[in-house]
Amino acid sequence: MSSTRRLTVAQALVAFLARQYTERDGHRHRLVNATWGIFGHGNVAGIGQALLESATDMPYIQGRNEQAMVHAAVGYARQSRRLSAHAVTTSIGPGATNLVTGAALATINRLPVLLLPGDVFATRPADPVLQQLEVPYAGDVSVNDALRPVSRYFDRIARPEALIPAALQAMRVLADPAETGAVTLALPQDVQAEAYDWPKEFFAERVWHVRRPRPDQDALDAACRALTTARRPLIVAGGGVHHSEAEDALRAFAEATGIPVASTQAGKGSLPYDHPCDVGGIGHTGTATADELARTADLVIGVGTRWSDFTTASATLFQNPAVRFLNINITGFDAHKMAGLSLVADARAALDDLAGALGTRRRVEPAYETEYGDDKERWEYRVDAAYEAEDPDTRPTQPQVLGVLDALVTGDDIVINAAGSLPGDLHKLWRARSADQYHVEYGYSCMGYEIPAAIGVGMAAPGRPVWALVGDGTYLMNPTEIVTAVQENVPIKVVILQNHGYASIGGLSESVGGERFGTAYRHRAGDGTYTGAPLPVDLAANAAALGLRVIRAKTVRDLREALAEAREATVPTGVYVETETADTVSGAPPAQAWWDVPVAETATRPSAVKAREEYDRQVAARRRHL
Repeated sequence: MSSTRRLTVAQALVAFLARQYTERDGHRHRLVNATWGIFGHGNVAGIGQALLESATDMPYIQGRNEQAMVHAAVGYARQSRRLSAHAVTTSIGPGATNLVTGAALATINRLPVLLLPGDVFATRPADPVLQQLEVPYAGDVSVNDALRPVSRYFDRIARPEALIPAALQAMRVLADPAETGAVTLALPQDVQAEAYDWPKEFFAERVWHVRRPRPDQDALDAACRALTTARRPLIVAGGGVHHSEAEDALRAFAEATGIPVASTQAGKGSLPYDHPCDVGGIGHTGTATADELARTADLVIGVGTRWSDFTTASATLFQNPAVRFLNINITGFDAHKMAGLSLVADARAALDDLAGALGTRRRVEPAYETEYGDDKERWEYRVDAAYEAEDPDTRPTQPQVLGVLDALVTGDDIVINAAGSLPGDLHKLWRARSADQYHVEYGYSCMGYEIPAAIGVGMAAPGRPVWALVGDGTYLMNPTEIVTAVQENVPIKVVILQNHGYASIGGLSESVGGERFGTAYRHRAGDGTYTGAPLPVDLAANAAALGLRVIRAKTVRDLREALAEAREATVPTGVYVETETADTVSGAPPAQAWWDVPVAETATRPSAVKAREEYDRQVAARRRHL
C-alpha cells in the first residue's frame, strides 16, 4: 500500500486544514472551520479547484470584498474564543493587498485568521504577469510582502514540499494564545496547481493543545505582597479575560477581595453591568466612576490588557504618586508594560492561583466598597438621563437609540461596533448583560468592520440575535457583505444611524481647533467648505437594493417598534434612523479623561490657539510609569 497521496499543493493544503483541531479544557474544536474566498486568476485553478473537490470537508463562503472577508473571519474567531478560525483566499494583486487592513486588525487584536493570497509565478515563465509588482532591486518581492508586518507568521510556498513545515508552523501560531494573529501563506499560482507525492501522515488528524500556562511562584509571591499592602486597588479587565474564558475566575476574585473591576473596550462584559464590583469602562471613553478610582488607585491590576492610550488616557489617568501595576498577561511583551510586576500566565489560571495564594488575607476596607458603590449608582442615573426620551414622537439622539436597544435586549443578544462616536457612547453607557454581548473592535477601530463581523459572529453563534451598529460613514465604507448575509441567510440586524458625516472626527476636530473641517456629508459651499445642504443619500434604499429588509424609523416610538420587529426577524434586517444631534437635547456624558491628539503649535485661527492652550494644560499631567 502506498504511503503517499498524489495531490496538488492546493488540494493538499485544503485536506490538511480539514483535519486540524484545537483542544482546551478537554473540549475539541475544528481549528479552520471554513474558507472565505473571492476567485481570480491567481487562485481559481488552485485553491478554488481544491475547495470544489473538498466541499464536504471544507465549507466555502463567497465574499464580496477581501478586507470584509477578513473582518468576518475575525468576528468568527472572537466569538469562538480564539479556539476556531476561518481561512480567507484571494487572487493576486489587488485582491491580496485588500487583505492588509483586515490582517492588521486581526493581529492588533490578537485574533487568529489564516490568509491564503495567490502570488505571482514561482517559475517565472513570463515576467511580469498580470498584476505583478516589479521591484528592480529584488526579484523575489511581490505585493504580498505588504502582509509581512501585519502577520504573526508569513511564508511564501515556492516549492510543494515547503508546504509541510510552513503549514505546521501556521497551525502552531494560530493555536498559540501568546502568538496568535493573522497568519499568511502566500501561494504562487503555478505552485498551487503543481502535483506532489505527499506523505499520508501529513493528513492525519492533529490536535493543537491550547495551553494555560500558570504563573511563576516567585512572581506570584510578589503579586500577593503587592495586594496585601494596597489600600485602593483597582482591576482593569482586558480582552484576555474573554479569550481565556476567565470571567468566572474574575468574578470569584472580585467577590472575595472586594476590588472594583473596570474594563477596557475589549474587556467590557467581563463582569455583568449589575455586579457590585463592576464600575464600567475605563479611560478616555470610560465612566466617571472608573476614572476617579484610577486617579487615586495605589495598585492597578491589569488582566489581559495591552494598556492602549485610550485605556491610560494617554498616560495621564493614573495620578497617585505611589501607584504600582500588576500585569497578568499570557505574553511577556504586554505583561511588562507600565513597569509592572509581571504574571506571565493564562488569565484564568493566574486569577485562580492568586486567589488561592491570598486566601482570606486581603479584602478592601468597607468604606472603599461603599465609595465606589455610591459612585456607580450616581453614574447609572447619568446613563438613565442619556437614554431617556421625554417625547417619544421626536427624532432620537444616538444615546437614545442605544437606550431603546438596551431596553429590548437580553443576555442572548450580541452588539457589534468598531468606529466613530458609537464606541465612546457604548463604553460609557452600555449595560453588558453577558460575557460575550459587547463586541466592540477598538484595537484598530476599523470603519467597515461591523457588518462582516456580524456575519462571522452569527455563524459562530447561530440562533442568537446579532446587532451591527453602524453610522453613515462606516456604512458607506463597506456595506457589500450585506449581499453575503442575504445569500447565506445569516439573520443579522443592521442598525444604520444617519448623522450626515463623520460625527466622531467632527467632534474631535472641533476640540483641537479644526472647526469640523471636512467631516460633514454636505454639499460644497461658496467658501470651499462642505457646509451646504446635506447630501441626498438614501442609505435605507441602498441597503434594500443589496437585499436587506429595511425598516425606517423616524421617531423614538417608531424605533422601539422597528427594533423589536428586527430582533424577531429570521432574515437579515436593517433599521434605518436619522439621529438628532446632542446640541439640542441631552447627549452622552462628555469624556471623563483626556486623549492625546497633538494640536498645532502655531496657528492664526482663534479656535486652534485656544485648543493649543488646553492641550498644553492637559499634557502637563502626563507621566511615565517607571
